[in-house]
Amino acid sequence: MAHMSSFFSLLLFLHFLVPFQCHVASSSSSSAKYHHNRNHSSACSLFEGSWVRDEEYPMPLYEYSRCPIIDPEFNCQMYGRPDSAYLTYRWKPLSCDLPRFNGIEFLMKMEGKTVMFVGDSLGRNQWQSLICMLSSAAPNARTQFLSGDPLSTFKFLDYGMSISFYRAPYLVDVDVFQGKRILRLEEVGRNGDAWKSADVLSFNTGHWWTHQGSLQGWDYVNLRGKYYQDMDRLAALEIGMKTWANWVDNNIDRSRTKVFFQAISPTHYNLSQLFISQHGLITYHVRRFAKRITSPMRRSPVPNEWNTRKTTTLMPTKNCYGETAPIRDTSSYPGPYPEQMRIVDMVIREMKNPAYLMDTTFLSALRKDGHPSIYSGELSPQQRANPDHSADCSHWCLPGLPDTWNELLYTALFY
Repeated sequence: MAHMSSFFSLLLFLHFLVPFQCHVASSSSSSAKYHHNRNHSSACSLFEGSWVRDEEYPMPLYEYSRCPIIDPEFNCQMYGRPDSAYLTYRWKPLSCDLPRFNGIEFLMKMEGKTVMFVGDSLGRNQWQSLICMLSSAAPNARTQFLSGDPLSTFKFLDYGMSISFYRAPYLVDVDVFQGKRILRLEEVGRNGDAWKSADVLSFNTGHWWTHQGSLQGWDYVNLRGKYYQDMDRLAALEIGMKTWANWVDNNIDRSRTKVFFQAISPTHYNLSQLFISQHGLITYHVRRFAKRITSPMRRSPVPNEWNTRKTTTLMPTKNCYGETAPIRDTSSYPGPYPEQMRIVDMVIREMKNPAYLMDTTFLSALRKDGHPSIYSGELSPQQRANPDHSADCSHWCLPGLPDTWNELLYTALFY
């Protein structure tokens, strides 16, 4: 009832409301310099390394034509991607080799259990990848697919094992009141009830926090009993992440459930688009981060390994269209490091029982060649003819990069 009372007050004075930005100080701005090295259970630093081409390694681990679960927006080969060399690269950590993915071992060790991916469409990307990898390993296994919203589940009946995807792009609650979508930064809500039963939980968030206009997933933000039309997106992410972390610490039995957090998935649009997608409110963050964007040191790894295409403007384009190979220079992060990732890193470190951070941002940032680009079933012929404005440089092709994410998940679970 408190929510309703506050919201009615908002509606009564809505015509007096001026668009408002709530600038909540983000502790990420003072966080220590990011380090790729992490203390893992093994001596191998899984997330530092390079992409190596290995045509003898059995890649990909499945064929798109034999995995009907793949959404059209991820199914690049079905929708005309002409090259396939991007499928021959594997991730090579600096000090070890990843164990080869064994789908039968995965199914047997997870017999009678549930793996659940929770988050946005990047989580769905990874969920479908794992289903394809396991289906290829056990092609004759009886299966069942239950599609729903927010929960979809794929079952391997012979193993009593389920792989689910729960759509919760902000991880915190979004509800609807009198036709308005309210993003509640301090509540997980009923979503969490479905998460408690899983044996393995893999969370992700990030991209939806930056969406604006017609892509924005909420109309008002609710924080400390007040409603706002907008606020600093990084500050909102930090508050939402802390709400999620507190919920996990207080509601998940870590003696039976393993908790992972999939790092921020990078995009590969041109520099100005990349900036907007990572930082959200451009009018606020341009002033704050301008030096970071224009620094030659920051930008130096990017231009010399991108294919550039002249357009009707004086600027060459640099998005993922036409890219067929990874970035080779692994000496530094290729471009401005996502501020979102600093927040994720900080929040997880502060948990009472930290989730295992699948720190894949760097290795994914090298894969400018891995996106659907114009080879997506979601695009019309007219859109495909205009890659500068229509290329999808956010999601990932299947087969493709999310398969490596799942190889790393497999390693973290069983080795």
